[in-house]
Amino acid sequence: MITLLAGLLSFELQAQNETTTKPQQAKKDTTATIDLLGEMNQTVPQKEKLLPDKIIFTQRIFWGEKGLMRTFNAFELTPEKRMKELKVRRTMLVTHQILGMLTFGGMIAQGIVGVKLYNYSGNNYESLKNTHQALGTAVAISYFSTAAMSLFAPPKMLNERKGYSSIKLHKGLAMLHLTGMITTLVLGAQLEENPNNLNLKSWHRAAAFTTFGAFTASMIVIKF
Repeated sequence: MITLLAGLLSFELQAQNETTTKPQQAKKDTTATIDLLGEMNQTVPQKEKLLPDKIIFTQRIFWGEKGLMRTFNAFELTPEKRMKELKVRRTMLVTHQILGMLTFGGMIAQGIVGVKLYNYSGNNYESLKNTHQALGTAVAISYFSTAAMSLFAPPKMLNERKGYSSIKLHKGLAMLHLTGMITTLVLGAQLEENPNNLNLKSWHRAAAFTTFGAFTASMIVIKF
């Protein structure tokens, strides 16, 4: 009888262990890659830090514990007001995506005109050049506006999980196309003063294509 009771008790304890560990395993197995919009739907948990441990310097300046926005009563660091900040964050990141699509279209148009310009020497050269410059100005404005929506948005609630994520890859590619964009603009300005410099033309074109490639990749990883 004692042996039978011991066996039943052992079986019951094993069943309880299985019921407590399986949800944890399921939670681990179903952890999805955090995407840009997924970060926006966070809520402020009770007895939790109101800011993540690490935030970028542009966010720290405005939204850190002693950031500029904390001087306004509407943005005091409280759970209720952090909830409002997360709504602001969502709006800014949606705008970031919309402006990103517009920038992408502008880059394509500018690239087409730019390729024609490199191989063009007819009477309409100046007109084509002016079109390329106008597109370049529009793309630069939309590009840096897109970047600002992300760089100056309020920080998310939780720390980033360790390991690979689409967000980390997106940010890494953003650093690449930001560098490429600045390089493209600098070389473009130098070409204005030296329009016949073939080396400058080659570098400018390489920087532009690198920027476009990195920008396109950053959009793809955030969608998929």
